[in-house]
Amino acid sequence: MHLLTSSLKDLPVEEARARMLAAVRPGAPEQIVLDRHALGRVLAEPIQAVRDQPPFDASAMDGYAVPAGGRWGEGLRLVGESAAGRPYAGPPPLAGETVRVFTGARVPDGCAVVIQERATREGDQVRFDGAAPSFKAHVRVRGGDFRRNEVLLPAGAPLDAWRLALAASAGRSEALVFPRPRVAILSTGEEIVRAGAANATDAQIFDSNGPALSTLITQWGGLPIPLDPVRDSRDMILAAVQGAEADLVVTIGGASVGDYDLVKPALAQLGLRLSVETIRLRPGKPTWFGTLPDGRRVLGLPGNPASGLVAAELFLRPLLAAWQGVDPAFPLEHARLAEPLEATGPREHWMRARLSSRPDGSVAAKVFPDQDSSLVSVFAAADALVRRPAGTPALAAGEVVEVLRLKRL
Repeated sequence: MHLLTSSLKDLPVEEARARMLAAVRPGAPEQIVLDRHALGRVLAEPIQAVRDQPPFDASAMDGYAVPAGGRWGEGLRLVGESAAGRPYAGPPPLAGETVRVFTGARVPDGCAVVIQERATREGDQVRFDGAAPSFKAHVRVRGGDFRRNEVLLPAGAPLDAWRLALAASAGRSEALVFPRPRVAILSTGEEIVRAGAANATDAQIFDSNGPALSTLITQWGGLPIPLDPVRDSRDMILAAVQGAEADLVVTIGGASVGDYDLVKPALAQLGLRLSVETIRLRPGKPTWFGTLPDGRRVLGLPGNPASGLVAAELFLRPLLAAWQGVDPAFPLEHARLAEPLEATGPREHWMRARLSSRPDGSVAAKVFPDQDSSLVSVFAAADALVRRPAGTPALAAGEVVEVLRLKRL
């Protein structure tokens, strides 16, 4: 058993996060097909274009290709047609000639396009109104989107629908990506039962942290592995963690110092080495982090829903990002307080809030008056966390604070 030292306790939030991040790194890349199953995966290599896009001069409009700068006098003779996927095969039209073109079709070399609304056709004769077009008018020039060998997406870019579209348009059907971290989720406590359990009593609480964390882990690119909740028993906790095939084990509850807070003592039997024991954070002080001898990391979250979910935003999200080769930093925005706030105590306080737009274009943050860490309803109504550094004095309405937006659908 590894003894705890005071240097692991009451760490500032930034130091605690740095210690956690120092313990993780991306896994060996794997090759995947770039289809819908690649959504959310993170590139382990840059995506380069295999050819120019578009690969030819393409018409941006339905119309007629004419030699750029030419004169059409009484009209031009129609010598062919170019449709998408069926290009005109003849030589470029000469002065006095034109080729019918459609949107997306190849434009003969040296030609501009006159839109069809300016044309009058009689048999193979086409007349146009207005002036002759400038060079390449209504033409999407070859390579206008990107050029062959151009780096389009860097390593570390998460794949969304638009980036998948860019990779496909570049000719890539496969790519190397970082593996998704496997995250086992273990809720602990005599009172915790699965939602909807038929035998639940008034002395028990439905597990809300487990489903929330499974969803967040999926949203953040991990593979959640929900485990059955266990009672406050060292043996049950030990057995659950021993059988969890995961890169990271997230425990919920049993993280404080009460008689029934048994997670750390149980895992100490497996050789748990702590790097964070407690954090100068409100809510979420009991959050802890360590490593097992087999290399699995363990993140201990408090059992109260707000405490656990605030800690997940501040620590689990950057951990999963770093595991996948993504910059773990998350940008904080600025907002003006809708109402005054009291001074903070010795811990950094992250308060649930709701954002709105002000008439001057700035953002207002309305902090919920009840910040009790057990309230699930408040977290469900919030769309941001307001950061209050430790020892912050009272703030008046209208003063600027830092906010972390919560990703809501």
